[in-house]
Amino acid sequence: MVHSIEAVFDPDTEAAIRGIWDALRDAGIAGQSPQARPHATLTVAERIDPRVDALLAPLAARFPLPCRIGAPLFFGRAKAVLARLVVPTEALLELHAEVHRLCGPHTHPAPMANALPDHWTAHVTLARRVVPDQMGRAITIAGRPAEIAGSIAGLRRWDGNAKREYPIPGLPQD
Repeated sequence: MVHSIEAVFDPDTEAAIRGIWDALRDAGIAGQSPQARPHATLTVAERIDPRVDALLAPLAARFPLPCRIGAPLFFGRAKAVLARLVVPTEALLELHAEVHRLCGPHTHPAPMANALPDHWTAHVTLARRVVPDQMGRAITIAGRPAEIAGSIAGLRRWDGNAKREYPIPGLPQD
């Protein structure tokens, strides 16, 4: 499994995303688990040393960080991942670059290529394994509302092996 550093949202933004998850699930589209938490992954590797938590704590001054959840998109084709774009503002790209800089030496092996600065697509996953005959309905559901104005409330470290989240100390968590 993978480990990651993730941006988590304020309660209203999280509720809006969960509403989309619920609508997709009600339509029979493989949505996210109700136990999952909406997030945008900033960096990901096979392992991230827990010592990064202390290195990331000074980022607390950046939160809350306004964000916009934009257009729906697919990654892949046959069994695609459905997501919503997190509009890449200068502040979000700077946060991503700083998280990458701080975490890079503590990832084993190196961070995955799609999480590197200049290769990253900020997004919130809505559903996995969406097959072609579900795509039209899925994109219609996922695209409502057209935009979600919200904020990023803080960061967490996700341990995919233990399936456990670790809020970054010193950062606000909702």
